[in-house]
Parts: sequence; structure tokens; C-alpha cells
Amino acid sequence: MAPAASDPIVIVTARDEADRLPATLAALARAFPQARVLVADDGSTDGTAQVAAAGGAEVVSAPRPLGKGGAATLAARRLLPLPEPAPVVLLCDGDLGESAAALAALVEEVRAGRVDLAVADFTRRVGGGFGWALGFARWAIRRRCGLDCHAPISGQRALRGEVLAAVVPFAPRFGMEIGMTIDAARAGFRVREVELDLVHRATGRTLRGFLHRGRQLADFLSVYASRRSGRVQADVAAVGRSAH
Repeated sequence: MAPAASDPIVIVTARDEADRLPATLAALARAFPQARVLVADDGSTDGTAQVAAAGGAEVVSAPRPLGKGGAATLAARRLLPLPEPAPVVLLCDGDLGESAAALAALVEEVRAGRVDLAVADFTRRVGGGFGWALGFARWAIRRRCGLDCHAPISGQRALRGEVLAAVVPFAPRFGMEIGMTIDAARAGFRVREVELDLVHRATGRTLRGFLHRGRQLADFLSVYASRRSGRVQADVAAVGRSAH
């Protein structure tokens, strides 16, 4: 079934999310009944691809673990070039569960023409470490494109089709989000953060959690270095926050 005019095309990124993915897909189906949904499976070993197919999604499986940015790029390239008029594209993580239904407000920001790239800012922070990786991500975006972001690494994003074409390929691995923000802002697109009541699987102050954030920080450093050149267009981009 073709997507309704009001429904986005959805790319769900997932790696070993077989337990939470069914609830996420069900919530997306309630919010966007006629959306085309693609699950970018990053080399999962727990049956994520099978769960995604059973949930009615189109599965794009990486031949080996590529990291989030690589898997999402494979899915995005399956969509490009987008049909005209270009639909809104929604990116989200597979671990949102039932809270994924709240992403309808994010899509509305773009569909109404208020913004070109809308980023979800979680109203409730769960887990996390000491904030070093997050702090660096905020600093890197500010330095590279002049935007002050509260949720620089949020993976829940709605964007116009023109923005998707401008930011693909995504930056590798965990650098996907800050690379996307920098590239979109430099291209002159409007960026806004939207507070949403979302829940995801958070990492705590455990060895596994610290290793995860260490890998994130390494990827953020790589993206920061790779975006050294490029004209800043913060005067024509705008970042703000709105609550729903």
C-alpha cells in the first residue's frame, strides 16, 4: 500500500533489538497506518530481522555489522531518489517500544513547514554516564556549524526529503547524528529540537556502559575532524526547542 500523504517513510535502526522491536513497530503502525517502514538491521544475531519482517517492515540487512550510520545509509539509499512530492522521512531507534507513537508530533513539525529537520529531545533522561560524550557532541556541533543543541545525539529525527538527499551517506557508526546535524545546518536547512515523552534502552554507569560511551566519543571525534572544512551557514539555519 502506498503511504498516505500525511504518513512518513520510516527508517528504524536496530541491532539485537528482537525483544523491543515488536512494540516499536506496533506503535509506529498506530501512529502512521500507511507508512512504508524499513528496518535497518545492523548485523543482528538475535532474530531482529525475522521479527521485523513478521511486524510488516521491509528489512534492509547489513552483510556484516557496519555500525548505526552504515546500516542506516543502506536503508536510505534504497529510498533515494525519493518520489515527488518528497515525503517526510522519519528516523528512529528500534528500542523505543510503545513510546514510538509520540513521534507523530515530530513528523508534524516538518510536515507543517515549521522546520526542515526536527530532532526529538527526551523529556526524561534515563541512565547515562558523566556526560563527557554528550558534552563533546554539543561542543562539536557548535564549533562546526554554530548551533547550540540540547539533544545532539538523539536518533529520533524527522526530515524533509531534500534534507535526506543532502546528508546521505550518514557519518559512520555513532557519528551519524552529529554529522547529520552539521551537514544539514551547513546546507542551510532549519533545525529544531522538540521535547517528546520517549523511552529507550539506556546504558548506565557499568563497564559495558562506559565502553559504549567510549566508542561513541571516538566516533564523535572522527566526525568532528572530518567536518573541518565547509562553510558555516548558521545565519540561515535555526535551532530552537518546542514542547508537545
